[in-house]
Amino acid sequence: MFERFTERALNVVSESQRLAGVMGCMEVSPEHLLLALVNEAKGVSLKLFRMFGISSERLQPEVAKYVKTSSKRYENITFSHECKEILKHTLDLASKSGNNNILFEHLFLSVIADKNSNIQTILEKFNFDYYASRDILTKLVQRKIKRLEHPETEEEAIKSDFESIYEGEALSGVFDRAVSKLSAKGYEILGTEQIVSSILENCDSELVKTANKFGLNTENFEAKLAEQQSRQSEYEGKKIIFTPNAFLMMNNAFQIAKELGSSEITPEHIILSLLKNKKGIAYDIINELDINGDELSEEILKPIEKQMPETLSIMKYAKEEARRIGRNVVGTEMFLLGIISEGTSVAFEVLNDLEITMKDARLVVENLVGYGDEYFDKEITFTPRAKKVLERAWLSAKTQGKQKIEATDLLLAILDEPNSLAMKALDQLGVDAVEIRHGIKYDR
Repeated sequence: MFERFTERALNVVSESQRLAGVMGCMEVSPEHLLLALVNEAKGVSLKLFRMFGISSERLQPEVAKYVKTSSKRYENITFSHECKEILKHTLDLASKSGNNNILFEHLFLSVIADKNSNIQTILEKFNFDYYASRDILTKLVQRKIKRLEHPETEEEAIKSDFESIYEGEALSGVFDRAVSKLSAKGYEILGTEQIVSSILENCDSELVKTANKFGLNTENFEAKLAEQQSRQSEYEGKKIIFTPNAFLMMNNAFQIAKELGSSEITPEHIILSLLKNKKGIAYDIINELDINGDELSEEILKPIEKQMPETLSIMKYAKEEARRIGRNVVGTEMFLLGIISEGTSVAFEVLNDLEITMKDARLVVENLVGYGDEYFDKEITFTPRAKKVLERAWLSAKTQGKQKIEATDLLLAILDEPNSLAMKALDQLGVDAVEIRHGIKYDR
């Protein structure tokens, strides 16, 4: 089920479980979902709530009237029957709207339409206009299906090949130990805490030595873990063995590995993902230990950056090019500019031999995507097509037994996306895929 959720939608599910735990509830109810929607609302959705004066501070006391709260923290918080029905309705709604992905707005629509809980009674106290809100959200869903700001952008579901993760030599033993910890606790679903605990047990690794410098070691982690009385991120699923936060952590670790130019996922990528996501029991423990996550991330990245893999340099240059024209989204066209900026790889030499200059390439890209005003201090993200290209480059490097993703892997992956903006740019520059493939073949 989670593989169809966008990150924003999955965050609502995770937040609802957190809220249930904080309020001392045995299970997640529809009312928790409503409160989670308010906490995670952005853009149009946030404006809708504000229009009717609905905030987390004002809504929480109303929700508390209809859910059974206590001072006790329960383990293995599950979803109520009513909540499961809402999630099921969300799936149906997404399919009917013509979108295979489950958006935040799909969940919003399902929650406010629910008649089997106290949601509508609560919303009536705020004079919430269901019909007007429904129309606005429906139009927003339709618009998201058709177009978002960047030509290659659309909100995508979270996907990952977990079998590839397990195969990596760098994670050998980590998941075996994590599953053993899971069994010892009597849990059925793997959480962030078991994964991180297993990583910290490898005392000889450079990662653990770095973590130890910051005061993160297996002794204090386990001590804090023993104090935890609730698995706030629990979820009962049939196919997925991860809690929502662990699922997000592993997917983002997969993405981080690719962006850093690695053909396999390492414990470093998992810890970097955890520190970036800032969610889950493992992160809560790190936070309780007063460890500066940003500083720890920088320390973990130092040895990786010293190796200066080609793809890592290209990703940095691609983000710089996006910032230069006021964009917070990196598409395949920025990958192309990144390859040219890197300036030392075989891929660059091939493009250089075909007389593609940075000046000409920038001009073509600027005409394709235009200038924006999107970038301030926001994190740079990747379009789904850019992620797809990175995925293909990663698979290419892995299949060839390489430890790093090379620039040629990335350029060849771009050639396999004929409708990408990078290919449109190359076409306007007077170069075709055959010429590039020929150049790579003889320059390697």
